[in-house]
Amino acid sequence: MTTNGSTSAAGSASGSVSTSGFASGSVSTSGSASAPGAVSGSAPVAGSASADDRRAVTGKRRIAFAVYVADAGRLPGLHALLRSLALSNPALCEDVVVLHPGLPDADFDAARRLHPRLIPRTAGGPHDVFGLDGYDTVLALTPAMVVLGRLDALLRLRTGVAAVPRPGPDGAPDPRGGVPGDGLLVIQRQDIDRPVPPAAAQDIPESLLVPLDSRYDFRALRLRDDLPVPEDVVVLNFADALTSCSGPAHVARARHDLDDEAFRAAYLALPGAKHPDLLLHLALPFPDGARPPIDLVRQLAEIHRGRGRHDEAVALLSEAVAGRPDLPRCHETLGVCLMALSRYEEAETHLLLATASPDFAPRAFGQLARLAWLLGCTEDSRGYALAGLESDPTDANCRAWYARTSERSATGAAPPSAPPSAPPGEQLAHVALFADGDENAGDKVLPEAVRSCFTADTGPDRWHQQHAHLLVDEAGLERLNARRAVIVGGGGLFLPDTAPNGNSGWQWNIPDDVLARITAPLAVFAVGYNVFDGQRYRRERFAASLRALVERSAFFGLRNHGSVARVRELLPDSLREKVRYQPCPTTVARHLDPRLAEPAVREDTVLINCAYDRAGLRFGHDYGHFLAETAAAIRAISGAAEVRYAAHMPADERFVDDLRREHGLTLPVEPLYLLSNDAIRDLYRRTRLVVGMRGHAGMIPFGCGTPVISLVSHPKLAYFLADIDRPDWGVSVHERALGARLAERALAVLADHPAAVADVHDRQRMLWSVTRENLAMLRELTGLPDPFGDSDPFGDPDQAPGPVVPTPRSAADEDRAAPSLRTAPPTP
Repeated sequence: MTTNGSTSAAGSASGSVSTSGFASGSVSTSGSASAPGAVSGSAPVAGSASADDRRAVTGKRRIAFAVYVADAGRLPGLHALLRSLALSNPALCEDVVVLHPGLPDADFDAARRLHPRLIPRTAGGPHDVFGLDGYDTVLALTPAMVVLGRLDALLRLRTGVAAVPRPGPDGAPDPRGGVPGDGLLVIQRQDIDRPVPPAAAQDIPESLLVPLDSRYDFRALRLRDDLPVPEDVVVLNFADALTSCSGPAHVARARHDLDDEAFRAAYLALPGAKHPDLLLHLALPFPDGARPPIDLVRQLAEIHRGRGRHDEAVALLSEAVAGRPDLPRCHETLGVCLMALSRYEEAETHLLLATASPDFAPRAFGQLARLAWLLGCTEDSRGYALAGLESDPTDANCRAWYARTSERSATGAAPPSAPPSAPPGEQLAHVALFADGDENAGDKVLPEAVRSCFTADTGPDRWHQQHAHLLVDEAGLERLNARRAVIVGGGGLFLPDTAPNGNSGWQWNIPDDVLARITAPLAVFAVGYNVFDGQRYRRERFAASLRALVERSAFFGLRNHGSVARVRELLPDSLREKVRYQPCPTTVARHLDPRLAEPAVREDTVLINCAYDRAGLRFGHDYGHFLAETAAAIRAISGAAEVRYAAHMPADERFVDDLRREHGLTLPVEPLYLLSNDAIRDLYRRTRLVVGMRGHAGMIPFGCGTPVISLVSHPKLAYFLADIDRPDWGVSVHERALGARLAERALAVLADHPAAVADVHDRQRMLWSVTRENLAMLRELTGLPDPFGDSDPFGDPDQAPGPVVPTPRSAADEDRAAPSLRTAPPTP
């Protein structure tokens, strides 16, 4: 395999989750405004207005620990609390807001060494935990506490103010006795902000109090010197007992009086999962002296890799594997990180070293197959995939690469050097993500929708296909320049952590110098800025590539106004006005293809869809809540229509498995990833309602004229609903009353379905108007005729049909039989 592209890193492709952007300052009790486009029912959250933080759009809960430190003498207690929190909850890392009366900032240096997300703020007293701005849920602790057990159950609480009430006459907690002022509190800001927050813990109304078991705030005073701490105690509170307590309680606290090195060693020695922020913070920099364990180095490199800091991962691993060919797992990770930096020759070397181990050969061969494919070496890719299957015939990744590369040969797909069926000058080049096999159904429908905006023939005669992930080398540049124009889009191509590359920092693998030499007219069409809530990354490489792309483009259209705003933030003033709004073409499918006219009869079904990629960013601590609430909604909706599940890819079916296991509900599954584009659109066209979490589980049915409700776990869904001025069509996955709101909205659509369909048609005509205006500009760019002729561009295609858009396909695209094993009707 030859590497005929760039072999040097052009900067980091980057993609990391960062710590909070909240700076220290005085506590405010004022509310915060909701961001534009915020989904209906989401709680307003204060935060940065940067392109990286869109929590206010999706309603994602912001959670913080809060500790009031009255004076410098309480700082040792704070340190013990922080150590105990990390050692008992190693996979948990939320902001820790330290409220204080005005201590010098240097006083918190020792605490900062113990926790990566420590935020000191001046405050008037411990009561200011009730007005902690910028957070939805606040777990208030004191320096007199140590944490001995898991806090997950407290972080899942969603209502009122949870606390252990004062004990009654019999010693048992009694809610009528109120809440002690020096105890643990779990505060839901949504419940206490009106009319004003309580002035103290004693002022919490009984109606808001959520009583907790005493193990969540166990008083050390209850233990005599010889009594052991009960095994189920989660938080041990030494209020009024810190100096007098001895025996087992004192030992439990003394375990957390460690110096920094002992604490770091204790944390790193813990078994099981660790939070990436904590692990990086406590492991790096490595202490002087002995070399760190190789497994720890690899773990840290994997964290850097997951956050797009591939250069840092490479620096760690390169030193660790120097002169050590016997570390296949590290060589495999190093090869993947080098690939992400577009250092392809070095990547190949380390991946080949990894194949020497039978345990890691299949994984390494799978990565080599991907690397060869990125460089346009299809036969080499197939050979590597076959070698991986010889090592392990069950390896799914190698099997997928073997099928992909073999299918192209079997179907007679022309190699890049073969002449097209039409002269290049009569073709358009299309740069996009082209899904195949069992990949995302939305990514299969989207490229065809983009093409049908430009030409009636969407097949290979009119279009030269360039997968966005393939390296654009000199030969690739020549092929692009030979075409009439280059269309880039659609889809969420502005995303740093899917198939990262060091050439651009986003999904199109094109170096800046190659981009600058594109001479064919270039149009960016309906691309999205797809960064998740809380997902931050280093933008230097992406921002530089973005500027070059905007400068070079004759048309630059993004698929929602949210993406327009986010991208404009990253551009100089001189380029911002070039960024235009161009709706995703899947949302106007009825206008592109009149075969999608309103069906005479719809099936009495409701389709639901969920997504699980980056589940931590989607759900946070709320997945159990989401599952229970959607189960309740499905039971309510099932009385009016059959609820079925629409899986855009195999991983989506986790929802069906979890729903059946946790709540006893079984849904029939429609595996859209096995269907052709026509079959996908027809399924969505004939149902009555789609409840979708994936972007195209909303946009495709909407484009077919079907009412939709969005389960908002990503900003792009809220952006789309804001564009069509229907934010009430979305419900945040974090919404406390998710089940009731979802059922109410769905039943209302089903009860007056003609009105709901008419509303979709009306919203769609607005998007079609924008699209037609942009296409008029693009016809000047491409010199192509209008594929829609003289048909009314803004009318209803049901009344004024235009030409049917042909959709040529190969035999490989025909529907495959996909009987579902999940055929039982939903439980009533």
